[in-house]
Amino acid sequence: MLSFILLLFQATSNVAVAQMGAALGAGLAAIGAGIGIGQIGNRAMEAIARQPEAVGDIRTNMILASVLIEGACFFAMIVCLLIVFLA
Repeated sequence: MLSFILLLFQATSNVAVAQMGAALGAGLAAIGAGIGIGQIGNRAMEAIARQPEAVGDIRTNMILASVLIEGACFFAMIVCLLIVFLA
């Protein structure tokens, strides 16, 4: 996705089009992270319902996976916002 935004930025001389692409990229990154974290929560609740004695391990893994997804989302959003404001 980042390479697509960079190609869009380089291929156009119109800065407004590049900024629009970067803004769409930031929005898509946030939507993707929201869907991913929702899926993690859904699967974790199902796993806890099946094995209540494994709550601690499941919760730890769920939080770790959510943090990794959030980190990737923040990185994508920061890159997109840098393109928007520095272009």
